[in-house]
This record gives sequence, structure tokens and C-alpha cells, in this order.
Amino acid sequence: MATNTYTTISGDEWDGICFKYYGPNGEMLMDKVMHTNPTYMNIAVFPAGIKLMMPVFTLEETQNTDDLPPWMR
Repeated sequence: MATNTYTTISGDEWDGICFKYYGPNGEMLMDKVMHTNPTYMNIAVFPAGIKLMMPVFTLEETQNTDDLPPWMR
């Protein structure tokens, strides 16, 4: 799987990172991003300077709303 990197800023959290990196539905990809970075899975709030591997997803994967609850569609 192809990946890019994201360098954390102090206070980053997994869901916020995914939202910033992938867009409005990015939080739905959080589990995949966490599993790509198993060393950091136990961190809830990141310090600055951690380089995370960010998987490359297709446009369909980042915009798929089928699994979203109705209030998020």
C-alpha cells in the first residue's frame, strides 16, 4: 500500500489528523491509519514532530458515505 507522511503538531488527535488529511469523511478511515502506525496506537494526544504514515486511498474510499449514520450524510 502506498503511503505519504504527516508530521503531528502538539495536540493532534487521530480523528483530527484524519479529518485534516483526508477531508470531511477522513474520520471514517481512522482505524486504517492507526493500523498503519501500530507504534503510536496507544497515543491519544500527540506531541509535535511525530511522523505518521498516511495510507493513500482512492477518492471513492475517502468519500464513501454508505457506512455513515444518517446525521453525517
